[in-house]
Amino acid sequence: MTKSPFPEGFLWGGAVAANQCEGAYLEDGKGLSPVDVLPSVEGGRWDAVMNPTKALETKYDYYPSHESIDFYHRYKEDIALFAEMGFKSFRLSISWPRIFPNGDDATPNEAGLEFYDRVFDECAKYGIEPVVTINHFDTPVELFKNYGGWKNRKCIDFYMNFCEVIFNRYKGKVKHWMTFNEINMILHLPFFGGGMDVNGEANPEEAKYQAAHHQLVASAMATKLAHEIDPENQVGCMLAAGSTYAFSCDPKDVWKAMQADREGYFFIDVQARGYYPSYSKRFFKEHNINLVIEDGDLDVLKNHTVDYVAFSYYSSRLTSADPEVMKETEGNVFATLRNPNLEASEWGWQIDPLGLRITMNAIYDRYQKPLFVVENGLGAVDTVEADGSINDDYRINYMREHVREMGEAIEDGVDLIGYTPWGCIDLVSAGSGEMKKRYGFIYVDRDNEGNGTLDRSKKKSFHWYKKVIESNGTDLV
Repeated sequence: MTKSPFPEGFLWGGAVAANQCEGAYLEDGKGLSPVDVLPSVEGGRWDAVMNPTKALETKYDYYPSHESIDFYHRYKEDIALFAEMGFKSFRLSISWPRIFPNGDDATPNEAGLEFYDRVFDECAKYGIEPVVTINHFDTPVELFKNYGGWKNRKCIDFYMNFCEVIFNRYKGKVKHWMTFNEINMILHLPFFGGGMDVNGEANPEEAKYQAAHHQLVASAMATKLAHEIDPENQVGCMLAAGSTYAFSCDPKDVWKAMQADREGYFFIDVQARGYYPSYSKRFFKEHNINLVIEDGDLDVLKNHTVDYVAFSYYSSRLTSADPEVMKETEGNVFATLRNPNLEASEWGWQIDPLGLRITMNAIYDRYQKPLFVVENGLGAVDTVEADGSINDDYRINYMREHVREMGEAIEDGVDLIGYTPWGCIDLVSAGSGEMKKRYGFIYVDRDNEGNGTLDRSKKKSFHWYKKVIESNGTDLV
């Protein structure tokens, strides 16, 4: 039998987020999440994401998150299916407004806490390790309305109150935590990443980086607290990753690509190394960014770095220093040129398995901390055949090559904890609000308009991934 490059105890699993799968958007005392005030893509979702103040004043016809895939009521069925695949881990998030509906509440919502008790107990029944994101684009809407979100330093205290409650409540049930999902997204989608609207700011960049500083301090403080409450806790940071390639060998293109990668590394440099990187000083100066850093902030950043670096990887990126070339850029969150050497998904995301190996090596070389691939996958339109089967060979092909390259990166010397592909069960897309953009091994009968039975069924990829886990990554056929 072929020896697996994946270590014994490797955390194979899958990933979801509360705001994209739970539904029950106001049930049992839950407050509003950012996605709860956003319409479908046909209803103007992107405009609402970029103009959240206006969105709150608008009544839309359909809100995809309100019922989503109803994981809130169907979690037992779903976790049983994960167990059937052989999951060793399950990455999920705790909805902050389900625990503190307004964000600044004096006491937590017991019904919300009990829900996650049930979920974690169900995972334990099957020997599945929960990997929990504390804030996955889920800053309570009331903190946005009343405080301006993470621009306001008070959010650190509200976040720490949340952390203290969940670290104590789930001690012994959860050992792997991540402080913020894709923390660098605060620069691109401030409402998702920071619960804020920067449209009225005199210097939007300064506002975003000030909010980022507050999150970085909160992340370090949470890491300290997690270790104090339970020394067994492992706390990670989380980056929306993907190496940026230079369009040509022109040194200007190479420099532009390096700058693009630094934009994301900036956050992890602080969380993993414990200090602001040298290049940030010039960047702040050139963009007239003057951070308010209080006494003790730099010490807490230095003394409480993360235990591991988690990241999402869907595609690599391509950039040029030539403005004329960059006019060809696709309309994704991260501006990227079309790479002629790569195929692209139906949503224009370029498929680059070797890019995952490149990204893993780059991150590990930089930080020398264990890595965790907590999102990866192919968003695609799936067809249910007359016999009920879903033959998603395109997803299997995508994942096979990415798993293979993860193995190569491990052989390169990268320390990898686990792999939790995104949307292991179909869920609502964060960006587009669509159901038809499916990532899962499990199909959910729900369309973009909210029609369907919500019944679950296994795709071909379900059986493929089960074999991958059983063989610890050696059987990829």
